[in-house]
Amino acid sequence: MGEMIDKIKGNVNEAIGKAKQNSTNPETQADGAAQEAKGKAQQLGGSVKGALGDKV
Repeated sequence: MGEMIDKIKGNVNEAIGKAKQNSTNPETQADGAAQEAKGKAQQLGGSVKGALGDKV
């Protein structure tokens, strides 16, 4: 179950990050890039949990 939650959170963070990168404010763009990277990391964590059977 943790796998699915991490993947969903990752997708949400990635989508919000991509939207922020379309801003005209450079600070918001940088924040968006960081949030997108966080989302990708969460998705990876979910995949690892899935492979190890949520024992992580």
